[in-house]
Amino acid sequence: MTPVFSHGDLRLYLLSLLDEGPRHGYDIMQALSDRTGGTYTPSAGTIYPRLAKLEEEGLVTKSVDGRKTVYEITEAGHAEVASRAGDLEGIEAGLTDSVRLIAQEVRGSVRDAMKSLRADLAAATRDERAQATQEPRAEDPRSASREQLHRADAAVNEFRARIRSDVRTHVARGGELAASVVDDLVSSLDSIAREITRSLRG
Repeated sequence: MTPVFSHGDLRLYLLSLLDEGPRHGYDIMQALSDRTGGTYTPSAGTIYPRLAKLEEEGLVTKSVDGRKTVYEITEAGHAEVASRAGDLEGIEAGLTDSVRLIAQEVRGSVRDAMKSLRADLAAATRDERAQATQEPRAEDPRSASREQLHRADAAVNEFRARIRSDVRTHVARGGELAASVVDDLVSSLDSIAREITRSLRG
């Protein structure tokens, strides 16, 4: 990605920020982020060593205000900023160009990522449809068991309804319902029940 600051430009830009007034470290990092539209957010590892170097050069002083360390430009720092006004104008112009290029790169990356995502989703949808037409979907064992339970309930209820209807209709029409027929029915149902219980127990 296009760098925001060329070599040495960040040093001068930090001085220009302090030329506007004293700032603590986080405030400096936030100002850099704000002025680049959020495209450049420097780390503490980038800013504090440069501030320490500026202090060594006598261009910046620092003082402790509670839990914050405040940096303030010196007269020598003011003099350097004033003498390099032209360089600062160039940095500002370059900064605008860099931010614009970065924004373009980000927009391009987002567009490419969205295109790739749409392509992946379309491919996944095609694959899922193809698989659905070619192979039966693997079912969860518990879901399959619940489905079979519903089938068993339906079968038992249908059998019960048929037998009751046939027997009642036969008796209503004056037919004889022999005890042996009922005994056979009970015996058959009992035999079926025992067979199903054995199957369930494995």
